[in-house]
Parts: sequence; C-alpha cells; structure tokens
Amino acid sequence: MRLGRVISTDGVAFVKIDEGDVDMTSGRVPAEMRAHEIKDHPFGTPTFTGRSWSLAEVRLLAPILASKVICVGKNYADHAAEMGSAPPADPVIFIKPSTSIIGPDVPINRPPTSQEVHFEGELAVVIGQVAKSVPAERALEVVLGYSCANDVTARDQQRHDGQWTRAKGHDSFCPMGPWIETDLDASAVRLRTTLDGKVVQDSNTSLLLHDIPTLIAWISDVMTLLPGDVILTGTPAGVGPMTAGQTVGVAVDGIGLLRNPVADRA
Repeated sequence: MRLGRVISTDGVAFVKIDEGDVDMTSGRVPAEMRAHEIKDHPFGTPTFTGRSWSLAEVRLLAPILASKVICVGKNYADHAAEMGSAPPADPVIFIKPSTSIIGPDVPINRPPTSQEVHFEGELAVVIGQVAKSVPAERALEVVLGYSCANDVTARDQQRHDGQWTRAKGHDSFCPMGPWIETDLDASAVRLRTTLDGKVVQDSNTSLLLHDIPTLIAWISDVMTLLPGDVILTGTPAGVGPMTAGQTVGVAVDGIGLLRNPVADRA
C-alpha cells in the first residue's frame, strides 16, 4: 500500500495512493492514479471516507510529520571511507528536528551561513507503532513502511562545529517522499541520487553496515519510537554539493522518486 499526505481544495489529508508505474527519471505518475482519503490516520488498518482525488488535483506533501527523525551516520563502508574514517562498530545516531521535514518539489533552502550544502540520498524507515527496546528479530513488526529521503548537510558547519546538530538541522534539510510504501522488502533495494539528472550516488541497501532490524533495536533501546517517527538509514558514497538552481532526486526501487529544487535562502 502507498500511503501519503496531500493538500487539496478540501484541506490536508492522509491518503492511500493507487498503484502505478512511476517514471524514475521525471517522477511523473499516470494521470489515472488517485488518492483516497483516509478517515483518521494511516496507522493500523486505515478506514476511508469515500472521497478521492486524481493526483493532478492535489499536491503531495511530506508523507508523515515525525515527532523526531533519527539518522544514522557512516552506515555504508564506502561513505565512511570518503569521510576519512573507519566503519563504526556500532550505529552512530543523531537527530534532525521535525521542522527540517519538507515534501516533494519543495525547495531545499541553502542558508547564507553555509557555502557547502551537500545531498545525502537515503532510505527512510517510518515507524508504525510505539516501540521501546524492540529485539532485532521482531523489529520489522513496528515498521509502517519506507520512503525516500535526503539527509541534507551543511558540510562546512559540520566540520566547524565538531558535532552535527546545526549542520543537519536547518529548515528544509530533510526532504521526504513521495509517499510511504508498506509492501516492500527493503533489505536489498537499489538507491540512487541524481543531480540535474546525472547519477551521483548508486548503491544498494544490502550494503548497510547495520541493517534495518539492528538499527531499530539499537535506537529503540535508547529512546521510545512513536508512530510516525522516521529513521534515516545512512547514505552511500558520492555525497557532494548542491547549488541554487539545481534539482536533486533520490530514487529507491519499489518506492519511487523524490525530487527537490535547490534555492538560496534570503
């Protein structure tokens, strides 16, 4: 099932989106695909109001507004190497604020305090129920689904500060979308990032140093995960700068394509 959030002339709603092939270059979806309004929320077994819209009539928003976004650093060996460090023995986690979340086609705003804003394409895991100290063997039971995400980073601020909160936490630094796919085995899916259509990252989640069940177990032992919370699983090698006027895309096979333009914040 594809779960999302849309805004229409009737307001904002959680929706189930029809299945259909997505153009993984442009992000275009078939005109006949529709968004069916969910009555309350997408957790558990959703019920529907009976209202629906074609995707041409609505705008896709970030599919969830998380209470927190927990990110995993250096979770691909090739990215750890390009950052000049050895692969970590344990997951390295940090948090992005909920205010950093934006949806498809919304600009990533480069702050005037940074001259080196990087893309980091990632697979996002969306939690579907309250989870505390979940063992790895049961971890997938608490997952609602998966989405595409971009862990945008002010790399110069990251180097300057020595910790990552400011560099990762600017408004618009967590694009997510276009929706949440609930029926996906995310253990071995292709992940690609493009910049103005050119592939700059190309990897597979089978190369994660710490897999998804391990991450959920590790994180939920530290903090309670709430429905809608998001885990960004890490980025592979190939990260690099974005400039105003460019467009960055993050594509995950089995999910779709997330595209965002880049702009300079006034």
